Amino acid sequence: MYYSSEITGQMRKFYQSLSEKDRRRYAAIEAQKLGNGGISYISRILAADRNTIAKGIKELKSESDNTFNQHRIRRKGGGRKTSESLLPGLNETFLEVLKIHTAGSPMDEKIK
Repeated sequence: MYYSSEITGQMRKFYQSLSEKDRRRYAAIEAQKLGNGGISYISRILAADRNTIAKGIKELKSESDNTFNQHRIRRKGGGRKTSESLLPGLNETFLEVLKIHTAGSPMDEKIK
């Protein structure tokens, strides 16, 4: 029921090469192959959270076309907003500060 150390090493290497979505599904498939206790065993081998594996199993069971044909890993529009969008006029203010505090040659304005 348990894999050899050589196989577990190969599994870990392969697991690390996958995207987040594919890792979840691979761990779920391996856990389902083992049956009872599979989630705990695969969780220890791959250092994956049990909830992640359970989510992968749920995705595999849903068999939705949307689940398997997604090209993006995360939803569009997520992540941190740019500083420019949060602070309007930031670029102009920054360039003004640079203009005041930039050192150069007093004899030649081209040299900064």
